[in-house]
Amino acid sequence: MKRLKLTPLLLLVLVFTSCTTVRVVSDYDREANFDEYKSYAFYKPGIDKAQISDLDKKRILRAIDAELSAKGMTKAEPADLLVSIFTKERERVDVYNNNFGWGWGWNPWWYGSWGNTVSRSTEGSLYIDLIDAKKNELIWQGIGTAKLITSGKVEQKEERIREIVREILMTYPPSADQ
Repeated sequence: MKRLKLTPLLLLVLVFTSCTTVRVVSDYDREANFDEYKSYAFYKPGIDKAQISDLDKKRILRAIDAELSAKGMTKAEPADLLVSIFTKERERVDVYNNNFGWGWGWNPWWYGSWGNTVSRSTEGSLYIDLIDAKKNELIWQGIGTAKLITSGKVEQKEERIREIVREILMTYPPSADQ
C-alpha cells in the first residue's frame, strides 16, 4: 500500500525535476578536503574579467552568496575559498523540419505546413570557480548552460540567474559518488 502512495509522489517529483532547462557539469580536485572549507570571498580580478553587465554580475554574486550561505559557509576575509566567475554567450539557432500533415498516407495536397521553422535564442554558460585561497589552486568548477532571458521583466531575469546558480552549486561540495 505504501508503494502505491509513494509512486504518484515520485512521479510528480521526477516530472518537475526533469523540467529544469539548465545543463550542469562539474569537476573537482579529488585530493581536496572539502570539509576544510568553511568561508569564502569573491575574487575580484576574476570577476572583473567576466564580460557581462555589472548588473548581471551583481545578480550572479548575490545568488552565489545566498547559495553558499545556505550551505553553512560564511563570507569572510581572509577566506578559505575564493569564488570567481566566467561567462560565455552564444546565439542558438534551431531549425525544425515541418514536413508533416494530416490524413492517411502520403498526398502532397492533403498535408499542411511544409518547410522549415527557425527559432533563435541566446544561450549562456556560467562558470563558477572555487579556488583554495592558501594554495591559490582551482579545486572545484561548476558550469551551467541555459537559455537566457534577454528581455522582459527584471524579476524574470533575476529568477533565471538564481535558478542557474542554484543548479550549478547543487553539485558542491562533491559527494563520494561523483
